[in-house]
Amino acid sequence: MTSQRYADLIGLVHQREPACGSTRVVAVDGPSGSGKTSLADQLAEMAGAPVLHLDDVYPGWHGLAATPPMVARSVLDAIAVDAVGAIHRWDWAHDRPGPVMHVPPAPVLILDGVGSGAAVIRPFLSLLIWVDAPTELRKRRALARDGETYAPFWDIWAAQEAAHFHADETRRHADVLARTDG
Repeated sequence: MTSQRYADLIGLVHQREPACGSTRVVAVDGPSGSGKTSLADQLAEMAGAPVLHLDDVYPGWHGLAATPPMVARSVLDAIAVDAVGAIHRWDWAHDRPGPVMHVPPAPVLILDGVGSGAAVIRPFLSLLIWVDAPTELRKRRALARDGETYAPFWDIWAAQEAAHFHADETRRHADVLARTDG
């Protein structure tokens, strides 16, 4: 994406009203390997905003369905009343909850990850960005990023994504559609 496109997205974020207390929450959702984190991190840098990466909180390789309600309840409900949200990081090495991460209210908060635009989270969102790319490119990116750790779980995670996106119709609810084919 061009720097002008990022600037346009930042402008769009600031045109939106906060829907989570005084915080404008932006979700960057889409399937694994689509480029969500790159987009979210660039937006965060330009907006001076923190990012909650859902990769840090999914409760394991089978935990996609549990994550959106957990984020809504533990983080967004608190921020909506100008309190600090708290959620356990996931300790991927030991496959168990890790230390608590605190997420304070901010002018803009970016949620990055599959499920960040889920139906249970949407009432808190000011903007939902859907990011996509062709499946083979996404798989190459994800395996290059996470290597052999992810390889045995690609099909398991992809099936969870497909079920989640079908049930929640996330793409249909997106305010912005972005493709990262290059």
